[in-house]
Amino acid sequence: MLPGERNVGGLPCSAVLECLSEYVDGGLPPQLQERVDAHLAACDWCTRFGGEFVRVIERMRDELGRPEPLAVEMAARLRTRLGLDGTG
Repeated sequence: MLPGERNVGGLPCSAVLECLSEYVDGGLPPQLQERVDAHLAACDWCTRFGGEFVRVIERMRDELGRPEPLAVEMAARLRTRLGLDGTG
């Protein structure tokens, strides 16, 4: 953990920040979603930062348009290649 980080809900702040984009997009596995929710419920800093992050993303989406959804098969292949599927 980095200095000043809190470990809440089984996650340090840095882990929450790493998955914040997927959290906002609703793409986290349910168990990780629950842990991030627990962290955000008790960590004021991450809650404030996350709120700012969400506002920036929403403004970008409004101005640039929302992306087309990625096909389920393509998303699975991409997660596998990036090592985000839990196998490596």
